[in-house]
Amino acid sequence: MTIHLRAATPRPSTLDANLRTVEAIVSTGAPTARAGYVERLDLSGADLSRLIGGPVLDGHRAESTRDQLGIIEAAELRSEGLWVRIKFRSTAAAQAVLSDIGDGTLRGLSIGYSVQQWREGQQENRRVRTAVKWTPVEVSVVPIPADAGAHFRNGESSMENETIETTTQPAGNLTRADMNREIRSIGQLAGLTAEWINGQIDAEATPEQARAAAFEEMATRQAQTRTRSARAEIIADHSDPAVIATRAGEALFARSHPEHQLSEPARAHVGLTIPDMARECLRRAGISTSGMATETLVTRALHTTSDFPLILGDAVNRELRRSYQAPVSGARLLARQTTARDFRAKRRAILGEAPELEKVNEGGEFKHGTIDEAAETYAVATFGKIIAISRQALVNDDLGAFTTVPAAMGTAALNFEAAQLVAKIEGNPQMSDGIAVFDADGHGNAKAATTTGGFSMTDAIAADLDVARTAMRRKTGLSGAPIDVAPRYVLAPPELETEMQKALAAIQATSSEDFNPFSTLALVVEPRLTSQTRWYVVADPATVDGLEYAYLEGAPGPQIETRAGFEVDGTQVKVRLDYGCGWVDHRGWYRVGT
Repeated sequence: MTIHLRAATPRPSTLDANLRTVEAIVSTGAPTARAGYVERLDLSGADLSRLIGGPVLDGHRAESTRDQLGIIEAAELRSEGLWVRIKFRSTAAAQAVLSDIGDGTLRGLSIGYSVQQWREGQQENRRVRTAVKWTPVEVSVVPIPADAGAHFRNGESSMENETIETTTQPAGNLTRADMNREIRSIGQLAGLTAEWINGQIDAEATPEQARAAAFEEMATRQAQTRTRSARAEIIADHSDPAVIATRAGEALFARSHPEHQLSEPARAHVGLTIPDMARECLRRAGISTSGMATETLVTRALHTTSDFPLILGDAVNRELRRSYQAPVSGARLLARQTTARDFRAKRRAILGEAPELEKVNEGGEFKHGTIDEAAETYAVATFGKIIAISRQALVNDDLGAFTTVPAAMGTAALNFEAAQLVAKIEGNPQMSDGIAVFDADGHGNAKAATTTGGFSMTDAIAADLDVARTAMRRKTGLSGAPIDVAPRYVLAPPELETEMQKALAAIQATSSEDFNPFSTLALVVEPRLTSQTRWYVVADPATVDGLEYAYLEGAPGPQIETRAGFEVDGTQVKVRLDYGCGWVDHRGWYRVGT
């Protein structure tokens, strides 16, 4: 008879040692035993906005930068569970962990998260709490995961399984010595102790009895392991620095913005001043604050705890994002957003139209067709600044330090992106075909503005709109076939705003005869355009390629890092923007004016 044991050796094939990346399923939403209840995660209620670009930690530790192994480059919900791509740091500690993952000797994953909304339930007389709205904020590599389904991905399968077989003779033909040897082999293959093996031998068990006992012992041990891991692995609690930063940072942000709807978990920190938060951070770190002066509280909290800089960073990030998400500039509205995997030149391939279909006679041969291709390139680069919040501002509980400067940085990032796009529009660079983006002869997408002469300005604009629309409708693709580009927007400087509005609304359609041919065009005003007479007709960027901008994958918009200041007395906030833009096609744009 044969005993079969499964030896699972996870060696993730998604690991790329050169790029230091690996894919993983970090949660399947599996139930976890808590004190007095069972906790479940509803994956459909996960807000992944803070996870992308978030840290990968060593066992949920966040005491210093040494505890961060890498970042989350990308995250999304899949049928398997919550999928992420992890980028490991180049430090020795991170490389050692990555090597163990590649060897299959380190495979546990866990997530840290905050819960915004629970749903209470009951199952078999046990209380069940389901997180229906929650925010994952970090991923950790751990020795014992609470979610048994969390794993580093190996393509479609996460494990390479090998079957180990041992064949034995019928018990009736075995001597006692043979039986004892077989029992030892069963116990060793099952990973059982020498004490267990000797107990079976002393009881003169048969190999069949020992095999049944081994399987029962393995099942009991597995259940105990699940219980121990569920009790030992605290995913998110009140001492998790990431959770504290989110809650206290939101409360600090709300002091400057009373209109902000405070989440329930953040209410515990409402009304705390900055020194009060410093005191709480020191208390959680086990440091007595009795008799400490206010400036001492702030200084000690900056340099001896990880909670305090994280709280300040969360509040700064909220203010920066608030100003960054202000009304979008005109140029940005007319460009398409994408991502770049790295800082190398991003090659944007443009495919031509499909070949014309030809009739195939009965028994005839289908002919091969080709699709023309062109390509434009641009690259993402890194831009940034370091801003400082002084110790004096923290001691004085100066909320202005968390509103004015971060808001200005958010606005600066927004203006920077818009200025880059406008520079591409007005710079009219040469494309891969050797012709400028806007060229009357080469691309047929530019003309001089019609002079008013005996016309009104409104009539002159309407005439130019007619020419531009016809030219765009007549556009052909790489192979020369019509592609029928539909105008959607008019981009103009502020000086032309009034006249352009008159031109677009010159005819108010009150009947079928009073039809305005340009009523479907939307006016977009861009104050950064330097020419007061030049304007553009633009197709919808969602349907026609034209101007494009990209962020580094996993880091859309400005990203921040905080640390206790050394060059300055206080805390430092680094704002980083990985951004690039460029033209990928000329067919969706038409310029009027020189």
